[in-house]
Amino acid sequence: MTHLDDEMERFRLARGGPFYELQQRLGLLRENALRAGPRALLYVGIAWGVPLLLAGLAGNAAGGEKPYLLDLGVWARFVIAVGLFILMERQIEQTLRAKLRPFVRAPILAPQSFEPAAAAVVHALEQRDSRLAETICLSIAIVASAASLLRLLDVQTASWAVRISPDGASLTLAGWWTVLISAPMFWFLLLRSLWRHFVWGGLLRALAALDLRLVVTHPDGKGGLAFIGEYPGAYTTFVFAVSCCVAAAVAQEFLTGSLAVTTYGVVMGIWLAMVLGLFAFPLMVFRKRLVALKKRTLEVCDEQALRHHRATEREVLGTNMSAPEQAETAASSEIADPAKIYAAAQSMSLLLMGRSTYIAIGAAALVPLVAAGATQLPFKEILTLAKRLMFL
Repeated sequence: MTHLDDEMERFRLARGGPFYELQQRLGLLRENALRAGPRALLYVGIAWGVPLLLAGLAGNAAGGEKPYLLDLGVWARFVIAVGLFILMERQIEQTLRAKLRPFVRAPILAPQSFEPAAAAVVHALEQRDSRLAETICLSIAIVASAASLLRLLDVQTASWAVRISPDGASLTLAGWWTVLISAPMFWFLLLRSLWRHFVWGGLLRALAALDLRLVVTHPDGKGGLAFIGEYPGAYTTFVFAVSCCVAAAVAQEFLTGSLAVTTYGVVMGIWLAMVLGLFAFPLMVFRKRLVALKKRTLEVCDEQALRHHRATEREVLGTNMSAPEQAETAASSEIADPAKIYAAAQSMSLLLMGRSTYIAIGAAALVPLVAAGATQLPFKEILTLAKRLMFL
């Protein structure tokens, strides 16, 4: 196994960093066991279960005005999202590591690129473990939670999180817990996941800048890089989790009458574009290489096709019908026909994300919003809109 093999096997996106180390010290996971299930239950219990208990003690878990158990945002952020952010770690880690292997095993990388590629992986691991990055994620999470506190204190109606008195709005114990614990946990896990995806994107950018052994006749129709275009499929769980949060907000706006039905389709389209852009952008770094490969192959094929067919013409007719040359006549007629390579170059796709991956990501993004819209519109109409947005 080469040095590059060793480094790529070390690329485990779910490991490393201050939060990972803290969980290790607390015995929540081990280096060889992420224990995603128990950790997901624990974090959901902290984020959702404790406020449920506090709301129950106050009598507004299932009763009263705007009870806790009927709050769609609470279910989306503190049960679905928090739980899935933890459960998805192994799937993402294993998939991304597997997508790196063809760079070495095929190899896609030219031998002279092995050492620079190993250095790029080491740099990516250093970014993954960055204390500064996780500190920034935590800081943004705290700011976002503080913003939710200001919003709660500005409401005019009571709920499980807010009590209204002549002196104004104040938070219940359940409300304080969500602002101080649950919301920062949700935002931190979300931002940490996004940061690590950006680390992955940076690694792809570094690999794309190296010498790659691409060929237009590869049966995948993408120069041999189709495998890397499948990586977004590992993030369907992540997309679904975040989309549930967006859908909960959309459903809430529907219930309060703040969102017009005519605006709903625009919201779906913008969200789908944002999600696809998040995963298509890291793959765009390979587009320049594919464009150059396609252009150069077509140019060389054009030149050789002319020589081949003029040689064939001379062999059959004894001379060239256009601009015959003595030197050309004396040249060898055994010039291979590049027609198949030319056709392969013409048909080679410059988009790495395949249809199945696109559908999986698009469905994960839109299914929760379709469910939210079904509360106001006929399901068949919403489904038609979703298919139109995905060009199906």
